[in-house]
Amino acid sequence: MFVFNMKILFVCSRNKWRSRTAETIFKNNGHHQIQSAGTEKSARIRITQNMINWADTIFVMESKHKKRILDNFEVNPKNTNLEVLDIPDEYQYMDNDLVEILEIKLSDVFERT
Repeated sequence: MFVFNMKILFVCSRNKWRSRTAETIFKNNGHHQIQSAGTEKSARIRITQNMINWADTIFVMESKHKKRILDNFEVNPKNTNLEVLDIPDEYQYMDNDLVEILEIKLSDVFERT
């Protein structure tokens, strides 16, 4: 089911390649608000409790990111959906294969209307 105006947060480790690519390719879709962040201290943009509170859905690249979020922040499962995309850290920013994987995995969320 396609939902308009979701607030979506993409998360990886350093917010340099995977989550940043996801934000870049989906941010101008006209249907959702998009942000990205990283879980590590060295992240380009580090995840905060305010970001988690803002998001309707958080897509993390790996299970370790979900664990870090659940261990360090308050996530209300009634208000925020937390999903693992299972995309390993082997792609650079805007890598064609990464873009294709994200588009396929998130096709239900970002279907064209």
